[in-house]
Amino acid sequence: MLLPYMYAGIPEAGCDEAGRGCLCGPVACAAVILPEGFECEELNDSKQLTAARREALRPIIEKEALAWSVVMVDADEIDRINILQASITGMQRALDRLALRPKHIIVDGNKFRPYLDPVTQMDIQYHTVVKGDGKYMSIAAASILAKTHRDELMQRYAEQYPGYGWEKNAGYPTKAHREAISRLGATPLHRMSFRLV
Repeated sequence: MLLPYMYAGIPEAGCDEAGRGCLCGPVACAAVILPEGFECEELNDSKQLTAARREALRPIIEKEALAWSVVMVDADEIDRINILQASITGMQRALDRLALRPKHIIVDGNKFRPYLDPVTQMDIQYHTVVKGDGKYMSIAAASILAKTHRDELMQRYAEQYPGYGWEKNAGYPTKAHREAISRLGATPLHRMSFRLV
């Protein structure tokens, strides 16, 4: 059972990303504030769920959350600032877009940067949590939104750039994806700072 929050009684945003290890497409970054008393036994780290279960949970999270946001950081920016900085930047942009201002932030992983609230111009306290998407509900919810929104986008990109198998691999470095890059070349969506083949 996942924990509901790190600090009770205040709006707490969970943050996570999806697509960090992909060879192409954006990294998707999400922030979610869940209400106190939110219950969902099926909520878990998105990587532990089937695609169908993630898709079933997405509308529940989007409806029940006090606030949520998903931001895409494209391949050009990833190449320019590196994937770690792109992930942190994307999560901070997602926090910027929340309709409700959080008072505390929990982030999956072990890296983040001080976050200045754009409305109050005050630093908001944050904690990084290794494997946080398997420990806290709001981080798990963010992981599901990031993953489902990104997968949906990669399905559309797969129609624009057929032959790379993105409808199945979502841009991850599978053998078939690398072979397609060798055969067809890189697309404008590929991350040129990554080892593509």
